[in-house]
Amino acid sequence: MRYLIRFSYDGSRYNGYQKQVDAITIQGELENALTKINDNKEVSVVASGRTDRGVHALNQCAHFDLSINITCDKLKMALNSILPNDIYIKEVCEMDDSFHARFNVKSKEYIYKINLGEYNPLECNYVYQYNNALNIDEMKKAIKIFEGEHNFKSFAAAADQRESYVREIFKTSITLDNNILTISFVGNGFLRYMVRNMVGILIEIGEGKRKYTDINDILTLEDRKEAGKTAPSEGLYLKEVYY
Repeated sequence: MRYLIRFSYDGSRYNGYQKQVDAITIQGELENALTKINDNKEVSVVASGRTDRGVHALNQCAHFDLSINITCDKLKMALNSILPNDIYIKEVCEMDDSFHARFNVKSKEYIYKINLGEYNPLECNYVYQYNNALNIDEMKKAIKIFEGEHNFKSFAAAADQRESYVREIFKTSITLDNNILTISFVGNGFLRYMVRNMVGILIEIGEGKRKYTDINDILTLEDRKEAGKTAPSEGLYLKEVYY
């Protein structure tokens, strides 16, 4: 039987989502728990995509196959009883065998949180502690340039080599509430470090170090060196996966 799970996690103590040798990861914890439930028969988990070290998820999705018969409610309860407290299964659904958690994704939403106010040690693993003012109006002009279909090679990880860097951003927004700036991107897919690199350039624009129109040139150049710094991982969340 194939199952889809929707789950959240605090990525602070994990070395990213993807399973690694001799490193604690979200995928590793999920597969260990599911293997126990599946009468110790190994289970492979396929997520909608991977998140990097220190990145969080409000709603990540993944699929897997089990050889035992178990209801969705009992599977959710069993998983949450085994998994560490910083990973939580929110929903379990039975799916057709043709369903694929990665390939069936229509869009994803990522958000990035920045504290513009006084340093808060209680949120240092969950909100980027920038602790200074930014020109939000200029950042709002800049983020709209990302909307549409573009080659995002300038905003991908330098080591990320692939045939196509073209992605489409459907919607963006920037909101401010109690000194917390929340930046949102909804798109059909995201390259490694892409969101954090886009946020990095937005911060530079907010600082007055660049003009918002520079983004057009950076996209055209298709050169990671042109796009500046990568924003820290702790402010990034996978908010939603849409099928």
